[in-house]
Amino acid sequence: MENAHKQLAWDSLTCLVVDDDKFSRTFIKTALYQIGMKNTREAASAAEAVELLNSFKIDIILLDQQMPGKTGLEPDAKNILKNLAHIEKQQSRDCRIVCGYEAGCLGYSLYHQLHAHGIDCVVLAPTTMMTKPGKRIKTDRRDARLISKCLAFHTYSPVYIPTEVDDAVKEYIRMRDDANSALTRVKQQIIAFCIRHGKIHDGKSYWTNKHLEWLSSLDLGNKILSEVLQEYLIRYYQLREQVDMYDMRINELAQAEPYRQKVEKLGCFRGIAAHTALSFCVEVGDFRRFATAQQFASYLGLVPGECSSGDKQQYTGITKAGNSHLRKLLVETAQVFGRSATKSGKSVALKERQAKCDSLTVAYADKANARLKKKYFKIAMRSKVNIAKTAVAREMACFIWGMMTDNISCA
Repeated sequence: MENAHKQLAWDSLTCLVVDDDKFSRTFIKTALYQIGMKNTREAASAAEAVELLNSFKIDIILLDQQMPGKTGLEPDAKNILKNLAHIEKQQSRDCRIVCGYEAGCLGYSLYHQLHAHGIDCVVLAPTTMMTKPGKRIKTDRRDARLISKCLAFHTYSPVYIPTEVDDAVKEYIRMRDDANSALTRVKQQIIAFCIRHGKIHDGKSYWTNKHLEWLSSLDLGNKILSEVLQEYLIRYYQLREQVDMYDMRINELAQAEPYRQKVEKLGCFRGIAAHTALSFCVEVGDFRRFATAQQFASYLGLVPGECSSGDKQQYTGITKAGNSHLRKLLVETAQVFGRSATKSGKSVALKERQAKCDSLTVAYADKANARLKKKYFKIAMRSKVNIAKTAVAREMACFIWGMMTDNISCA
């Protein structure tokens, strides 16, 4: 009798299966039929599901989490504007309406869309939003309430909004860096593959023409292994060509307005060419929003943390809070100062970059280069090399801030 009631209960329910994969929809419908749920409907897209929901009474929805198209989470400026117009009509007096959302996957597109319609919009830095300690429940409703409280009482710090041009160039540079990371992984995979099969290059350097010729002529004694190596090499050449093409485009962007003058100034430092200089220009935007060089270094996460209490003062490693992309570039740049302990002259590339700037800018950069080189070897001799790199990166950030805010002194 109990089983009969359960069967009748399943028969009275209608289930909607939403999945873009037809096989998955068929499999789920078959499983539902076997347990007695015969009233099922299916949708291959979110738009089709919405139509069915408007046309039929649906009791249960089985929804794929990774549906293409609408997910219910995408920002829609049109719907927001409609809701704001409805709110304004309900208000009996004039009021200021401010929209806000957390910085993250939405980027700045929603901000620009709302701003174009005259709506005040704020992008909140999540780490500065005041939350209750011991928070364990997270829902969209609770997040919306928290954002509204932060906006009302101003208990947050806004995120700097780059211009649309800066944002576009930043995306291009990060695409190049992603391709370069993929190239590095392929190189590591090729070296590991050769070592696993007893093939070790006896030359001093890797990825030179001689090394590539050696890789192409390797006899692995197995047809399949040779195919694997060839596929690795094809991938390597493809990525290297892509990175070279991206670098050429970045050089073009660096020579165009509004970046040319800024890039030329930053190029006076050792280790900073077009890619790194342009990255700083588009990632930071306005350097003057940092009152001091220390604030700029803190933005890059290069300042030491502190854990002090009472008379006890204790510093920890760098905070690593802030722009990790620029921090990585600075640490890589700092390695340049440790490559030569004897050479004191300038490279040909550095001379060419400095020739484009005035004498005061070049003198300031030379002072920074000499100081940073001396500091690198002084720390490296009595401590670890990584500590020297970090210290040089932090001080170079301060010199960069001085250069870009015209706080330069060569006395």
